[in-house]
Amino acid sequence: MSSIDTSLPDEIASVTDADEDERLSKDVIFELLKNRRRREVLAYLLEADETVTLGELAEQIAAWENDTEVNALSSDQRKRVYVALYQTHLPKMDDAGIVEYDQDRGLISLADNADLLMMYLDTDTHRQDRWDRWYAGVSLIGAALIGAAFLGVPLVSAAPMIGLAGAVITAFLLLSLTHVVSNHRRERNVDGKLSRIE
Repeated sequence: MSSIDTSLPDEIASVTDADEDERLSKDVIFELLKNRRRREVLAYLLEADETVTLGELAEQIAAWENDTEVNALSSDQRKRVYVALYQTHLPKMDDAGIVEYDQDRGLISLADNADLLMMYLDTDTHRQDRWDRWYAGVSLIGAALIGAAFLGVPLVSAAPMIGLAGAVITAFLLLSLTHVVSNHRRERNVDGKLSRIE
């Protein structure tokens, strides 16, 4: 008989009763995200972008926790993480619809509700949204073109100053429109996700 409590908190248990709704409360989301190992499971599955085995998942998380390489782990370090994932974390995440966990085969993949948790994590997709770099680039190029025309650099000074200024303004206009469209798409995506949160 196991002494580990594998019962689900009331918030998660109530979600499993209403599977067809595919909605999660913020309480469930934060209950799942409050544990570092569950966040690491999400990070690993997001990076792998495919079905993984419990063994490889446990090894990588153990390596992260012990600040070492997978091949340098002791069997106790592997086992400690493996058992916790097998008995507690993965069943909770599976019950909430965050991962698909085949306990018999030891296979794990991201499920449909995983995107609801991803928006609360600091992932690479959030770091890639750097519009400031695009604006700075257009500013530098525009300033260089206008400065070169003002200083009489051949080829650039042949173009009328009003034409160069118009090109810089058009570049900013196109960049701004692209930024607006991108933000609108992201906002619709986030609104769609938020509509699935109670």
